[in-house]
Amino acid sequence: MTTASDTVKKPGGARIAVQRFGTFLSGMIMPNIAAFIAWGFITMLFIAVGWLGWWEPVAPLLGGFGNADQINWPGAMTAIALDDDGEPFNKFVGLVGPMITYLLPLLIANTGGRMVYGERGGVVATVATMGVIVGTNIPMFLGAMIMGPFAAWVTKQMDKLWDGKIKPGFEMLVNNFSAGILGMLLAILGFFVFGPAILWFSDVLGAAVGWLVAYNLLPLVSIIVEPAKVLFLNNAINHGVFTPLGIEQATETGKSILFLIEANPGPGFGLLMAFTFFGVGAAKASAPGAAIIQFLGGIHEIYFPYALSKPMTILALIAGGATGVTTNMLLNGGLAFPAAPGSIIAVTAAAVSPAAGGFANLMVVYLSVLLAATVTFLVAAVILRASRKRDLLAEADTFGAAIAQTEANKGKASAAMDALRAADPRDTAALNQADEALDKLETERETAGLADGGVLTTKLVKNIVFACDAGMGSSAMGASVLRNKIKKAGIEDVTVVNKAIANLDASADLVITQNQLTDRARKQTPNAVHVSVDNFMNSPKYDEVVDLVRDQHQDGA
Repeated sequence: MTTASDTVKKPGGARIAVQRFGTFLSGMIMPNIAAFIAWGFITMLFIAVGWLGWWEPVAPLLGGFGNADQINWPGAMTAIALDDDGEPFNKFVGLVGPMITYLLPLLIANTGGRMVYGERGGVVATVATMGVIVGTNIPMFLGAMIMGPFAAWVTKQMDKLWDGKIKPGFEMLVNNFSAGILGMLLAILGFFVFGPAILWFSDVLGAAVGWLVAYNLLPLVSIIVEPAKVLFLNNAINHGVFTPLGIEQATETGKSILFLIEANPGPGFGLLMAFTFFGVGAAKASAPGAAIIQFLGGIHEIYFPYALSKPMTILALIAGGATGVTTNMLLNGGLAFPAAPGSIIAVTAAAVSPAAGGFANLMVVYLSVLLAATVTFLVAAVILRASRKRDLLAEADTFGAAIAQTEANKGKASAAMDALRAADPRDTAALNQADEALDKLETERETAGLADGGVLTTKLVKNIVFACDAGMGSSAMGASVLRNKIKKAGIEDVTVVNKAIANLDASADLVITQNQLTDRARKQTPNAVHVSVDNFMNSPKYDEVVDLVRDQHQDGA
């Protein structure tokens, strides 16, 4: 846990660059997940084989399979279709087709455009992407993720050409007409150039996935996916890669295995259960609660610190992930729409859809989760047990080192330190105290003694932000934990919110991130106090933040 200063090195490196790119991709999808879920439920209920497919005339109208010549519903949109005998008839368009063809890609394009150039970029991106959509015959999710940011960037460059050169009174005229004309040109470009190119690229990617499935090689993807997840690229992988490809598969076959490659909660659950039974110290104590949150809440980020604390366990995650993928591949399991977040509840809703195969498909998916968890647990158990004695000794050494360094820092011994020294090294509470002491010592060393416990006492803290990659999962949980602590402390004028790292701004006084993401957060808000934690669920540094805020209030800061 450190603070910003002139001497802090600017963050960089390939890891941060990859994380930033992945965050950008997932940032176009994550805010629109609710729309994907809405489409998924409408599909599950109202298509011809849906749960309510029998409901006349509602299902034929909404599902888009009703004959307008037989169902009298004036005003509803129709299109020419062919019946089983090849005869044309007027078919209701419904909700399912237009949502996946137009609504979802346009939402993604607008979000991507806003990320690059605000509302103006979002508008031009939406117009331009319409050209890509009507220029192809498949859902253009990849097209939206490419054209949206590109159109916004072009708009930004265009505005630079006459920035400050427009005569007063003509700003609105120039801004509106320039954006409109550019949107028109980009839509035409999207129809004739981007659309065919992205269609070809989609075919290549689809063929690659098909080749992996045909030769039973899809499980090997876990060798890349599981380590990348632990490096906080989970949202980029799931929503930036698998979701667009999976949606295309689902429109053709009713489900896709790609939705479960990253979102399967089995590997993470198996790892946390292994730490529950075979871990040591604080990791063992906190793993059961983390397992519940990960499995039911779908916050996969919560198990990443456990894997990073024992990198060999990533092998267990790879084995478990590959097992889950193999199960679904062999038994034809999949989801009808993305499971976001990746909890067993969301997975159940997406797997039980009649379009995906109903109850039979749900049992296959459950089996893939169970086997993935079991294999991960067994492999991780072997790894943890093999190093258990060494880990216990390391905990004891850390415990003793914290006591010795604390006494050295204070320049004297104390009764409290003597009591800690006499405690059982396997005592979790005592070890937590030792870990907290080490945290404070590290912070004092990193800040040349300016900070005690990781927070500068000279900066007034009124706005605390928990930041994670997407700003929706683990950071929301951490913000809730700290918000409750501050409320119990009787502090009222301090706000605690959660955001994506990309959305951090100068309003943040103190930013809390997981240690793998702190460099990115510090670059986004260099003037804020930055606090690094290993686990958003339960960190002693939360109490340090509460103590700081309470002290500032008592001092009248």
